[in-house]
Amino acid sequence: MPPLWPYITSMSFQESLDRVLEHHAELESQLAAGGGEDPAKFAELSKEYSDMEPVVIAIRELREAENESGDLAELIADPDTDGEMREMAEAEFSELKEKVPELEKKLQILLLPRDKADAKNAILEVRAGTGGDEAALFAAELFRMYQRFAEEHGWKFETMLVNETGIGGYKEATATIIGRNVFSRLKYESGVHRVQRVPETESGGRIHTSAATVAVLPEAEEVDVDIVESDLRIDVYRSSGPGGQSVNTTDSAVRITHLPTGVVVAIQDEKSQHKNKAKAMKILRSRIYEAERERVDSERAADRRSQVGSGDRSERIRTYNFPQGRLTDHRINLTLYKLDRVMEGDLDEVIDALTTHHHAEQLADLG
Repeated sequence: MPPLWPYITSMSFQESLDRVLEHHAELESQLAAGGGEDPAKFAELSKEYSDMEPVVIAIRELREAENESGDLAELIADPDTDGEMREMAEAEFSELKEKVPELEKKLQILLLPRDKADAKNAILEVRAGTGGDEAALFAAELFRMYQRFAEEHGWKFETMLVNETGIGGYKEATATIIGRNVFSRLKYESGVHRVQRVPETESGGRIHTSAATVAVLPEAEEVDVDIVESDLRIDVYRSSGPGGQSVNTTDSAVRITHLPTGVVVAIQDEKSQHKNKAKAMKILRSRIYEAERERVDSERAADRRSQVGSGDRSERIRTYNFPQGRLTDHRINLTLYKLDRVMEGDLDEVIDALTTHHHAEQLADLG
């Protein structure tokens, strides 16, 4: 909620809440008056008003609890209050005494500066790392895990690129995930995911360790990234490899290089060169957008970045230990013994813990 943040940092907490309510009332008046003659401005005001609703509801809930606490305190202090009534009032007052700090904490989190990319769709990229065929098989399982997670949340999962190994593994796979606040839920998944298990091809029963790399990028729109046509080198060539046999008679594969940054994207999944180019541009735009976001974040934090929020793809973030049925997220020392459910897409407990940890760090930095 960027328009409110300058007020919140320069005022007391209660004054900040008053300013939020005032701003919300101002927006309501502007919308009631039609928001001016500019449809784009009206849409912008409507979105801001809608985004503020959870905050306003939480403020009213807090104020109601505070007022009720005051009334109960007076009732308890009144010598004319009979014993039974005072006992009831003290019990309610005790409950509210615990509830008010919780409501304040909830509000503080709601008022934290928002990552403007949180509401965006996401580009998911999974690549096999060290470990040969076993790493490729694990990459395919991770890709399907995120697909199930997306389906559980009612998001649309569109596979854009799959480079198979021929034994069911993926050298790399890319998908677009479309839905409400997708990036905000998946942005902490970037990094190296390590797996420990006995491969099916291992006759001696030895546990092998391999890895896959995950990158989650906010899907960038054209307005987010200004890409000049002259900065692009576009090569077309004949598709090859698994899945390419039906399209390899024409130069349908596309490789786009962004010369200023050196970012390269190659797509050959579609029979149409035009469709491959569109997919490649979508991925290219998102990679450039994310690189710029990381640069700005680094400068803003004076090179001190939260480990959870770093999205460093070379960082080992999680271990999946199949013999023990254990998942460990190394950034927050979280261990869960429900690996089978996690691989079926049950990731909410992990993501909620990462989000809570990140909010706690934000609040500590502001304090």
